[in-house]
Amino acid sequence: MFADSGKKWGYVIAWEFRPKAGAERPFEEAYGSNGIWAQLFQHSNGFVATELSRDSTDMKRYLTLDFWESKAAYEKFRAERAADYAAIDAQCGSLTEFERELGRFERVDR
Repeated sequence: MFADSGKKWGYVIAWEFRPKAGAERPFEEAYGSNGIWAQLFQHSNGFVATELSRDSTDMKRYLTLDFWESKAAYEKFRAERAADYAAIDAQCGSLTEFERELGRFERVDR
């Protein structure tokens, strides 16, 4: 999806996750580039892509990167879709034993 989107990103949010034992497949489906989160994000014109990666040395550790055209586009999405975001967050909470936001980054080399 990311390579084919044609949109240039300017803002990315990085998250680290550890799915619960036995929930790896549903976690990957929910958090992947075509998962429930990406489907929600696609309601925003400023969304570019979501990427899910698994640590090659710690197979229980995952990283998501949510790419947006700008910080303003992300903040507008969050304001407009806050209830939907909270509902999906509650739904997906049963899939993870750990999650944390690693940071929000603005692109330097445009």
